[in-house]
Amino acid sequence: MDTKEYSNGEITILWKAEKCIHSGICVKTLPKVYNPKERPWIKPENATTAALIDQVSKCPSGALSIKK
Repeated sequence: MDTKEYSNGEITILWKAEKCIHSGICVKTLPKVYNPKERPWIKPENATTAALIDQVSKCPSGALSIKK
């Protein structure tokens, strides 16, 4: 399974593309972090660590997770 990592220097967001159901919760919750039209599409430096942890916990598919 291909996992991509995106870090803000404190935590790392792990994204498993195969698990993603594209619910859009990430984009709606933190649009400055998640932009599917850009590369990289996840820019964790655009939110606080607390906001990232909160948002990732709401991912319904488990495609997003946190590595501390």
